[in-house]
Amino acid sequence: MFETLKNILVEELQLDADEITLESDLANDLGINSIELADLIMLCEDKFGVEIKDEDIYKFVNIGDVVKYLEENAKK
Repeated sequence: MFETLKNILVEELQLDADEITLESDLANDLGINSIELADLIMLCEDKFGVEIKDEDIYKFVNIGDVVKYLEENAKK
């Protein structure tokens, strides 16, 4: 799950793969703004077959939060 998410971040948001860890803060470490976060959410919904509720987005502080959410909610 982490590697797939990392690939999305590299390919779609042009982030440096070496900077992406489970502990990477979305805004402070990776510089993801609200528009990029919305893009990331849509990409994850498509890729993992999950619907991410608006109120859940606020729980995403770092990459690990996103991975945990996807692992718990993605369609198997």
